[in-house]
Amino acid sequence: MFKPLLFVLASIYVVYGKHEEYDGHSLYQVRVENAYQVDQLMNVVERLLLDVWTYAQPEQDGLILVSKELKPLFEEELKSIGVEFAIDTENIKDKLDLEDQLLANASIADAGRTHRGLSFDVIHRYAVVDRYLSDLARQYSNVRVASGGKSVEGRDIKYLRISSNNFQSGNKPVVVIQSLLHAREWVTLPVTLYAIHKLVIDVTEQDLIRDIDWVIIPIANPDGYEFTHTRTRMWRKNRRTGFGRCIGVDLNRNFDFAWGIASSNQACADTFHGPKAFSEPETQMTRDIINRYRSRIELFIDVHSFGSLILYGYGNRQLPPHSNTLQQVAVEMARRIDAVKWPANRNYRVGNIAQVLYQASGGCSDYAQARIGNKLSYTYELPAYRNLNNMNGFLVDPAFIRQAGYETWEGIKFAARYVVKKRNLSFEN
Repeated sequence: MFKPLLFVLASIYVVYGKHEEYDGHSLYQVRVENAYQVDQLMNVVERLLLDVWTYAQPEQDGLILVSKELKPLFEEELKSIGVEFAIDTENIKDKLDLEDQLLANASIADAGRTHRGLSFDVIHRYAVVDRYLSDLARQYSNVRVASGGKSVEGRDIKYLRISSNNFQSGNKPVVVIQSLLHAREWVTLPVTLYAIHKLVIDVTEQDLIRDIDWVIIPIANPDGYEFTHTRTRMWRKNRRTGFGRCIGVDLNRNFDFAWGIASSNQACADTFHGPKAFSEPETQMTRDIINRYRSRIELFIDVHSFGSLILYGYGNRQLPPHSNTLQQVAVEMARRIDAVKWPANRNYRVGNIAQVLYQASGGCSDYAQARIGNKLSYTYELPAYRNLNNMNGFLVDPAFIRQAGYETWEGIKFAARYVVKKRNLSFEN
């Protein structure tokens, strides 16, 4: 089998004097009353280049990370537009240090254990996952590892094709799952790794292999992901240079669907859409997979965090013709997740991305929806788990890693079986 100890040692978190750049940064909770305040708040965010963790809506408070230097100006701006605010976390560095410590402790505790495959007690680094995908392909006949190309910094973007007949049956639907398009969303990686585990190593539901071909992309943004481990934990974009002092493109604004409309043209902004649609090798990789299997993709899921949401297109407020079906399937996926979720986490909400969250353009799931037509394309936003350690947002408590994979898989399984049933009915007719 595998060498779990080597995998774990490669994932050990060394806790030292890091995260200094976040010292004094505060996480603000903001409350808006109407659409006008939403727009005014977003103008402030754009002008000050702030880090939005969750977008404020009249029925939902937002979370915004603000540097020590900008806090007085930010508070003045909020008062001027009548937006209520409170400080959720006084110094986010304390939480980042705590995350490091928890993950380091989990890695040490996990080092002596034997696993079939990768452990679900730690967050694995790029090199560990990259090697794991190749090892699976060597050891299991129904697994093929493929390269979608190289990232901006030259890292291989690997993905798995899992099939009982090497994708030779045109009658089988294809399901695509992707995670870590946004670098800092570490908790999304266990979702794709858990899916791989249940489809390859711990197979208890044979129909999911017999009736479906799977494409799974665990790390869609390898450069950004590594950068969050080695330097800047809250980094979101890829690592594209060439924009002066600013670095990175928001890959989830770089797809060719309504590109450049509801995103930022400021290169320093977290939602910078890049110089043109598909300017980045990472988005080109996903595009090519979608187009390669376009006629067979029945379900596409892009996994993000956070918010306990299942969202569908389009981000420009238009609805696909089959939006009722998208809504109904999303509701059932949410019910499956809610049935096994941790009680402390709120129930999933479902709906159109622009209606539930905000307008956005150039999104991955929107592009997938436009290409595959009346099939199913979703963005998942995983829970923001809070526990006694008060870990919130993008920060990961090791206790939630396996649970994140397990509960999300329950929702994915429902949708996967739904598309099998639907496709079989279409062939019978």
